[in-house]
Amino acid sequence: MTEAELIAGVLAGDPAAERALYDAHVDRVWGMVYRFAGDADRAADWTQETFVRVFQKLADFRGDAALGTWIGSVAISVALSGLRKVQRHDQRETVLLDHHPARTERRADPDLATRMREAIADLAEHYRMVFLLHDVEGYTHEEIAGLLGVETGTSKARLSRARARLREALAAFA
Repeated sequence: MTEAELIAGVLAGDPAAERALYDAHVDRVWGMVYRFAGDADRAADWTQETFVRVFQKLADFRGDAALGTWIGSVAISVALSGLRKVQRHDQRETVLLDHHPARTERRADPDLATRMREAIADLAEHYRMVFLLHDVEGYTHEEIAGLLGVETGTSKARLSRARARLREALAAFA
């Protein structure tokens, strides 16, 4: 089934086409939003929200980019919105509890994979997004610029800064 036939089937309400579209893209969407969420339950929620929006807005898909790229942009939008909600919730919770968490002790020799996940999570949101989209998901700077509404040069600069910060954070493993 071609992409156009698949879209036409979904728009016509064909459950088999809907399932085919979901199955073709769910793993990539889940992986992408998981990298933003850092939590499997939150990633599952955001994946579900992504496909709800995809099915609601599929009639608006113009075909300027591949369907997978468009679905990726919907997933990014859902993840960014979710991150903002999580940040607002965390800020309110901190203020309400008047709680100032103590720093946890660092392990003397953390596992590289664990430290890498932590270093990525510690990046500023705009650096983390570009790093994940480019180096993990394989998007080009032009695609990232379109997804995030920034210039291509901004995407390149953010990726460079993200990599530099990761190099600093992981210098002990060099």
